[in-house]
Amino acid sequence: MNTLAPPIQLVVFTLGEYRYGLLLADVERVVRIVDITPLPKAPDIVLGVVDVQGQVIPVINLRRRFRLPEREIDLADHLIVARTARRPLALIVDAAIGVLECSDRDVEPAREVLPGLEYVEGVAKLEDGLILIHDLDKFLSLDEQAALDGVMESG
Repeated sequence: MNTLAPPIQLVVFTLGEYRYGLLLADVERVVRIVDITPLPKAPDIVLGVVDVQGQVIPVINLRRRFRLPEREIDLADHLIVARTARRPLALIVDAAIGVLECSDRDVEPAREVLPGLEYVEGVAKLEDGLILIHDLDKFLSLDEQAALDGVMESG
């Protein structure tokens, strides 16, 4: 009887020199950067909104969320459109590298690496380095969710 857990599938992306991952099941698509319409009164980490196939989706500035140095948006950047429990979000990333499969033995839960680590679900340990696996449902605080709900409904 095979009791091996199925592989964990991650969409791997970069911000600067760092690699991050999201569970493939949470990701709807990856698209090239498009014009972002500013959204007045949105939380600080929301750059604005984009139209993806007729759906207006808030765009999250991951560099600001992760406290990384900010830079101008580049035409080579990507948007990862992913779904949280509440809504779809578009995340600006430098590059979406692709899908990676790793064993659950290669992933340490975040609470075992550093308790209280915000936004991180786990850390994948690979031969060529680490990938921080993020929990989309924790990207926005309750206050940010409420503020975003308000501006999206009024907009």
